[in-house]
Amino acid sequence: ATVRAMPNTPAMIGRGVTGAFANERVSQEQRDFVHSLLKVSGPVEWVGAEADIDAVTAVSGSGPAYVFYLVECMAEAGRKLGLPADLAMRLARQTVAGAGELLHQSPDDASRLRQNVTSPGGTTAAALEVLMADDGMKPLMRKAVAAAKRRAGELSG
Repeated sequence: ATVRAMPNTPAMIGRGVTGAFANERVSQEQRDFVHSLLKVSGPVEWVGAEADIDAVTAVSGSGPAYVFYLVECMAEAGRKLGLPADLAMRLARQTVAGAGELLHQSPDDASRLRQNVTSPGGTTAAALEVLMADDGMKPLMRKAVAAAKRRAGELSG
């Protein structure tokens, strides 16, 4: 009987998410026991195929690094606009932490929360026009997550 699990680093503070797969030899009692162990660090999401663990790894296992890099990029952009580096980092860091907590606590999905911040013709809309362009964030994130999935497959054999 085998369970494969992929937690992420926010598990260290009880705010992680773990993707898990149980093969056919795992009883419901064993699966429930594993679930009870894993849930102490955050929600557990079970996938139906072992191969899906590679995608879980690419999205949520590696995902915190993507968010941390977003903070680095936002802070660097603020610094390039003339803010002191330490202030730009504090602003970027707290913005992402606060947005994450809002996402966590709100019943609204991410697209609704984004729309709530975006005034037509405003500053957020100007930035999102760049991020949501055909060559913007979505294709870049797809490429990055696909690279992580590909590598996870290579590492898992």
